[in-house]
Amino acid sequence: MSTASSSLTVAEGTPRPVDATNRTRGMPRLGRYVGRWVSPVALLALWQLASSTGVLPEKKLASPAQVVRSAYDLAQQGILGHATLISTERALGGFAIGAVIAVVLALVAGLTAIGEYAVDPPLQMLRTLPLYGLVPLFIIWFGIGEEPKFILVAFGALFPLYLNTFSGIRSIDQKVIEAARAMGLTWLQRIRHVVVPGALPQALTGLRQSLGVAWLTLIVAEQMAADDGLGKMMNDAREFLMTDRIVVGLVVYMILGLITDGIVRFIERKALAWRS
Repeated sequence: MSTASSSLTVAEGTPRPVDATNRTRGMPRLGRYVGRWVSPVALLALWQLASSTGVLPEKKLASPAQVVRSAYDLAQQGILGHATLISTERALGGFAIGAVIAVVLALVAGLTAIGEYAVDPPLQMLRTLPLYGLVPLFIIWFGIGEEPKFILVAFGALFPLYLNTFSGIRSIDQKVIEAARAMGLTWLQRIRHVVVPGALPQALTGLRQSLGVAWLTLIVAEQMAADDGLGKMMNDAREFLMTDRIVVGLVVYMILGLITDGIVRFIERKALAWRS
């Protein structure tokens, strides 16, 4: 046997490496898309079967069919659309506040040693605070209006974006920054042409995480005596044991989270096309 052929021979009993990217490469795109929906549809079918046979009492959890009917009725009455709009405004407004603060603090901490010593330690301590524990304090400080809801969402969304952006800035090779300085680039030009491109991949990862946390925090925020929104709708349903409406609210939260995550993933593919 020649040397070339023997080099391709795999010893008996040696496991062959598996390339995960090749597992579905030969599968048609439609087949991959349909395959991803098999398990969710199966779970819904089992849920419906358990409800129809009485294994899962409707007092505990409404069936998928009942949830769909409830969603249709709420949409027809205009309740679902109005509540969704209010909750979306709260989530995106609070996220925008937290995102701006996170990026500014990450730049301050990531670009200067003094900024790191001044900014990073307090934020590392604050990020461990439980959001539920802040609710009573925020009510005392800001009342039960819209302010504590926006602030709580901003507080939750701030830390993932800050941590990822700060880490992205610190991961930039110092030699690249020195080269940019040697080329005569100003501080703002170095930020634009070196720091932003270098930190962008991790910053976008933090952006996705922050949006997810914003929706999770919103559920907590809307428990603070909300007058409207999905949280108000779910609280009213809880009082009357209407599990179908509670599930409708949860599903809407999930869909909104998936939509915003998909938007960021689209931006990520476009902004980081150079990595391909």
